[in-house]
Amino acid sequence: ALSLDPFAGSPSHVDGQRGTFTVNPTDKTGTDFRAKGRLVYTRERYLRHAGTHEPFIKGGAGSPENLLAYADFDGTMDNGGPDALPGDGLHRYGPHVDDWTDGDPQWKAGKGKGLIGGLNYLAAQDINAIYLLLMNWRGDGDDVWPWPAPQQQDRFDVSKLDQWEIVFAHMDQLGIAPNMLVQETENDTLFDGGSLGRLRKLYFREMVARFGHHLGVTWNLGEENNNSTAERIAFAEYIAALDPYDHPIVVHNHVHLVPETYDPLLGVEPFTGPSFQLANPGSVHSRTIQYLDLAEASGRPWVVPIDEIGHYSIGASPDGEGNNHDEIRRDVLWGNLMAGGAGVEWYFGYTRPHADLNLEDWRSRHDLWRQTATALNFFRTYLPFDEMQHHDGLTWPDEDYVLAKPGEVYAVYLPAGGTTALEVKDYPNRTFSVQWFDPRKGSPLMAGSISFVQGGSNAVMLGTPPYEPNADWVILVRAVDR
Repeated sequence: ALSLDPFAGSPSHVDGQRGTFTVNPTDKTGTDFRAKGRLVYTRERYLRHAGTHEPFIKGGAGSPENLLAYADFDGTMDNGGPDALPGDGLHRYGPHVDDWTDGDPQWKAGKGKGLIGGLNYLAAQDINAIYLLLMNWRGDGDDVWPWPAPQQQDRFDVSKLDQWEIVFAHMDQLGIAPNMLVQETENDTLFDGGSLGRLRKLYFREMVARFGHHLGVTWNLGEENNNSTAERIAFAEYIAALDPYDHPIVVHNHVHLVPETYDPLLGVEPFTGPSFQLANPGSVHSRTIQYLDLAEASGRPWVVPIDEIGHYSIGASPDGEGNNHDEIRRDVLWGNLMAGGAGVEWYFGYTRPHADLNLEDWRSRHDLWRQTATALNFFRTYLPFDEMQHHDGLTWPDEDYVLAKPGEVYAVYLPAGGTTALEVKDYPNRTFSVQWFDPRKGSPLMAGSISFVQGGSNAVMLGTPPYEPNADWVILVRAVDR
């Protein structure tokens, strides 16, 4: 079971059998991944759907990391991790039972409704990714593993894994991409002292065999990973050799080990990018640009999302008084997207209600989901974003973010509002429209104080917004025929 040699072992009775089947065009629609195809890495800055070639940007839930510590799964128990939920320490997602609808999956005469309903709620908010651990024995939660017992690592709990499969299949239908972490920082030497040995190979092989067919999977080699570069490369190569679908492969970093984690992996196959954890929201834009540019120079472009933002005790706080949504909307969400990044997953910290290990109600961040969907929908609706690059130098002041396809379309983000000037000196014969978008509330495109500018100038003023001049705004500048 561990060998990559296709001739290892003894053939079964079906070896060599032949037959045919017919593949019809998909009858699925909307956000269903079965309507669009598997998410694939194409040596570009964005994953694409294999069927439609549509580029993918994510707005995701980064918590709870122990999503699968769910009371309705067979053989699931809390093994004594901190921050456990009351009672048996397991999730029930009770507030989301009413989000389950007739025809949705369940098992064992009514089990699964809380988690399935929660995923329904997230999908209805246009959330399209989720972060989850496949194994956290001895980790923060100590309540997720694929075996009958955490110490019995050469056998797999087929009943539990069948139930996980029901959930992952529902994610495909909802258009939610699972960021599947195979380990976390406390247990990344659990198997074979950290090396690619017998138990780790068996674990990887079982996870790929059972769940690799799902359309949105990213294989994540570990949260706050401590393995060596050589070990990470060995893990990635083994998973890639097993996985017939060539899913993206990433690794998550400690906040203080960004270059130490990622610089040695630049240009290395089969890595497709980082799974960034950054402590300072204000560093997101510059870090995203840094690693997009480094990866481009290496000859293997990377997909660069933000999967966890600090401070680690807070993350993305719940809605309501004192929340940090203005800061993380400006610095993290728009900071990443306007650099050419691939989107975000929101981590919930551990000091506020519905935190990273004890979340029961994703509605606790309802307004954050709305702001995230607002940003993603702006990109999908108005920008050929997969054809655009970061061009912050085209405006002043330095605080502006610019994503542009020069001469055709410019998105200018003003984190602190005000006004700015745009360089269009290379296009003297072109006229550009100027429209404004509200990233806080969402809006149709609106007119500001200036509606059109003429190319050919080093700096054309773009005017002022329609209201709230000191809040963050997006300016959309597009070439037009007048």
